[in-house]
Amino acid sequence: MPHHDSLTADCGSCFGLCCVALTFTRSADFAMDKEAGHPCPNLGPEFGCGIHDRLRDKGFSGCTVYDCFGAGQKVSQITFAGRDWRSEPGGAKRMFAALPVMRQLHELLWYLTEARGLDLTRELHADLDTALAETEQLTLTDPGTLLALDVAEQRARVDVLLQATSALVRGGVRGKKKDRRGADLIGARLANADLRGTNLRGAYLIAADLRRADLRHADVIGADVRDADVRGADLTACLFLTQSQVNAARGDTTTRLTERLSRPAHW
Repeated sequence: MPHHDSLTADCGSCFGLCCVALTFTRSADFAMDKEAGHPCPNLGPEFGCGIHDRLRDKGFSGCTVYDCFGAGQKVSQITFAGRDWRSEPGGAKRMFAALPVMRQLHELLWYLTEARGLDLTRELHADLDTALAETEQLTLTDPGTLLALDVAEQRARVDVLLQATSALVRGGVRGKKKDRRGADLIGARLANADLRGTNLRGAYLIAADLRRADLRHADVIGADVRDADVRGADLTACLFLTQSQVNAARGDTTTRLTERLSRPAHW
């Protein structure tokens, strides 16, 4: 079974794929426009970022939020066996196209690994183990098979288990659980709110005030928490919370996080 450590980005083992494969759109997140397939001018010859320690100051906060779930090193070292796009430019397009596919698969592995590690999901463990093995196997296929994969179909199969996990975990929280799936909570005033067991799947929490809010066992899969104020919030048992979501929010030393997630340097 994958461990969360193997689903964490290791930029030193990647060929700067996110700096080339992805599109940048000039905005508050990126200081310039960049087409997919074109290297960022800040990318160095050894695939390192020349302004890594100054990304936010230089207008590239979007780079500090992005997380590939370890897909970058998998594509670089496994799918393409350590052959980089500069030394073998003929394979560059396929390598760049493989990154978003692999990222989706690794994201599913992250969620499945979390679900499998919960005692409350014992009745689902056999099915979760099967889904983990199937999804992991897909990440080990050759480039052609990977690029032909119907990721939406795999996500749909996995989501059945993730929703079952959510129901089991949230069902264990006492009291009435709110269903705010996909809710527009942009800028909402939720300071000190008791959101334990709340379904926040796909909710828009952009710039929401979540100071000192209790989000234990809340399902936040797909929730947009950009610039949400989570200072003092309890996120220790927040269900399906990712590093990318944490990076996008605004917290501090009083924000409580689970051990599998890192406190962003910009907090």
